[in-house]
Amino acid sequence: MTPLKPLKSGETLDEALDARLSVIYKHSSRCWICTKAERQVHAFASEHPEIPVYQVDALEGKDISREVAERLGVEHQSPQVIVVRDGKVAWSGSHFRISNRILTRETGLDN
Repeated sequence: MTPLKPLKSGETLDEALDARLSVIYKHSSRCWICTKAERQVHAFASEHPEIPVYQVDALEGKDISREVAERLGVEHQSPQVIVVRDGKVAWSGSHFRISNRILTRETGLDN
């Protein structure tokens, strides 16, 4: 599995927002849906190593998870994926809307 970049601080969030294109994934180890979503996010990251993919631990990183929600204006969910293009939310989805295919489409990498 391709490792995801841990998102644990405001500086790392700034890095994600400064990228032309990035993906933020919120994960909870207590959720079975997250386990399925995590596999899909890892598959996306493996197929598109040029795109930085950040992971927020929704249990241990409650403060940064809230900061992501506040700065991007996206209500927190877990699991959740947020596609960021030029510092703004291009797409977000949660639960069963998280798949490698959908991430590839929503990042514009299917062209």
